[in-house]
Amino acid sequence: MSTYAIGDVQGCYTELRSLLRACGFDTRRDRLWFAGDLVNRGPHSLDVLRFVADLGDRARVVLGNHDLHLVASAHGARRLRDRDTFQDVLDAGDGEALVDWLRGRPLAYLDSERGIVMVHAGIAPAWTVDQALGHAAELSQALRAPDHSRLLTHLYGDRPGEWQDVLAGFDRLRFITNAFTRMRYCHADGRLDFSETRPPGDQDPSLTPWFMLRDGGADRVRIVFGHWATLQLRTALPRRLHVRHVDTGCVWGGSLTALRLDDDREFRVACKNGVR
Repeated sequence: MSTYAIGDVQGCYTELRSLLRACGFDTRRDRLWFAGDLVNRGPHSLDVLRFVADLGDRARVVLGNHDLHLVASAHGARRLRDRDTFQDVLDAGDGEALVDWLRGRPLAYLDSERGIVMVHAGIAPAWTVDQALGHAAELSQALRAPDHSRLLTHLYGDRPGEWQDVLAGFDRLRFITNAFTRMRYCHADGRLDFSETRPPGDQDPSLTPWFMLRDGGADRVRIVFGHWATLQLRTALPRRLHVRHVDTGCVWGGSLTALRLDDDREFRVACKNGVR
């Protein structure tokens, strides 16, 4: 049995099936981890959701920012944007059930035996992994609550940018959401920044990638994450950071990547349709 961690699919169903063939995925024995953003920008969000949901316990999925945008849009808490491509989900007869399934996915997944935690964007420098798992569970509980539609209307915004244990209510949940699903760079004091998306080396010099502000070995786990399509444009991340990045920008004309967690071998397939 093998386990593969897959980066942001974003509706690229054709590439996903090609990737699974390339890595020899066995539907009876193997397991898949998805690092968030199953939907949006690519052409087949509905097919991706149906496929992954049908995997049942053979798949582990964490929520990404595009997944949350679909959930919020389905509940009337967000307006559709011109570049959104998940109308197929909203129109489908099983669309409501799929959105509910997606809403129930966690923000973080820990495999304690492997010593790996998977998130979409990252873990805030102010948190230990144990603290992050607690905050992820807190947000998941709120998203699954009967009044989750009210939460979705207050979940968006860039503030607060700094974590404090005394944060409460929607401010607290908004920070947790942003750290897990939107974060790339931080200021030296740990404040989140959402203005910069360029790869390391091109960014504002006052900003640092979130993982560089963490003690990579302190938690004795590796962090697998996606979200940042431009991160590895120039070079792979050094192993000493104890992170593995699996978003290689398929939806932007790059490739879709699967990392086999058993031996750290990577498999990639190119995007079929160019930049979207």
